[in-house]
Amino acid sequence: MKRFIGFVRKEFFHIFRDKRSMFILFGMPIVQILLFGFAITNEINNVEIAILDNSKDNETRKIIQKINASPYFNIETEVLSEKHIETVLKKGKVKAILVFESNFAEKLEIKKLANVQIITDATDPNTANTISNYVQSILQNHQQLLNKNARIPYQISVQTQLQYNPELKGVFNFVPGVMTVILMLVSAMMTSISITREKELGTMEILLVSPLKPFQVIIGKVFPYIFLSIINALVILVLGFLVFEMPIEGSYLLLAFETILFIVTALSLGILISTISQTQQTAMMISLMGLMLPVILLSEFIFPISSMPLPLQYISNIIPAKWFIVILKGIMLKGVGLQFLWKETLILLGMTVFFIVLSVKKYKIRLE
Repeated sequence: MKRFIGFVRKEFFHIFRDKRSMFILFGMPIVQILLFGFAITNEINNVEIAILDNSKDNETRKIIQKINASPYFNIETEVLSEKHIETVLKKGKVKAILVFESNFAEKLEIKKLANVQIITDATDPNTANTISNYVQSILQNHQQLLNKNARIPYQISVQTQLQYNPELKGVFNFVPGVMTVILMLVSAMMTSISITREKELGTMEILLVSPLKPFQVIIGKVFPYIFLSIINALVILVLGFLVFEMPIEGSYLLLAFETILFIVTALSLGILISTISQTQQTAMMISLMGLMLPVILLSEFIFPISSMPLPLQYISNIIPAKWFIVILKGIMLKGVGLQFLWKETLILLGMTVFFIVLSVKKYKIRLE
């Protein structure tokens, strides 16, 4: 019995000395519960909306103040005219525009009826529906206050217009999101084991004594997987178009360029993981556990980022998938060009360069 107790104590000490085991046992559950607790929500908070006030009277100002005071919305900008609505929505930051008709207060007083239009960006159907419901709730509350002492009830009529996805098809959000997740995880996973495989098979020495420079080895490892990932992307797009009737409103050439750019970004990240990992098992664990949760939760594929705490919103900016989903929805659903997507494109390009440079640097260190 003493031998058994001694053996158990030894196992405890062995686990406590292994930092990786301690992180898996205690660190991962904490990270996961925090991520799931804060990120998984269908509620909206701090959503950016715009106002087109054609009346500019006391009633519209009161409603705008109520909306701005709500924790659900931030009034990002004021739209000057109806011809600017499309441009504001295509930029992607504003998720809805509230349009007040002319002479709003006068019509409410005389006709007892005034109209408000809610124009939402329905590329994310769930968010668009939630925004519409929340705005209508605020308007109904204002209407109830007006009718408190009124003999003839006032009525605020709300009309909802869904841009880019009028039928609120969930698949229009599903296809770009799944395409992003698959390309990110598969591309990073495939390349993450490329250099570690050389180490485990003992062929790393051949690369070390070869005349190839580090950046040539890195690019050579990435290059074959680009074509395989492009085939994956084509299959997803063809299935989305033929099976789910996913539209592609924008330029096919721009879509191809952005897809290849994202693939190279994901492959470069996989190479970086490969250079810092000693074994294929470690590389696979980092690729799966380190990328899967952030890509799914922090890319705005399923859950709105604006509803998350500020630290998670900042962290989401370093997730390449977030920017690619914006690009895909912009090209496929909104039909926008590079003039609206240049920022996201530059971010992906910068990430690619950063990952490749860091991979080369890490590879040089291993040569020493």
